[in-house]
Amino acid sequence: MSNARPAADPIALAEARIRWLDRRQAVLAQNIANADTPNFVARDIEPFAAALARSGIVPERTNARHLGPLRSAAAGRADRNSERSPNGNAVSLDQQALLVAETDQAHALAMTLHHRLMGLFRTALGRQG
Repeated sequence: MSNARPAADPIALAEARIRWLDRRQAVLAQNIANADTPNFVARDIEPFAAALARSGIVPERTNARHLGPLRSAAAGRADRNSERSPNGNAVSLDQQALLVAETDQAHALAMTLHHRLMGLFRTALGRQG
């Protein structure tokens, strides 16, 4: 028997990404809501690649010209780079706004991909709309 990993269904993968982005947006909203809470430290969820790997699905490059995994420019920096205010709060609204925008953009991309994949399947089945 081979040591093969489960194949990633593109629709399930897009849906998993959308769920992950929804959870991340909720965490970021919580950070912003607590921007004035004493001793509050901004949080983030584990990167999508780590969550995906934990589920047993590991994306692989099947061609050297394919793009590799992308790393978020801001991921994981919320706790390390924030300065604390006099009340102990470590939420940077600027940084949180960047993370929210990045997450929103990724969500739009995942939704577009999901919509197009569903359209391809409808076309393959001979259905319109």
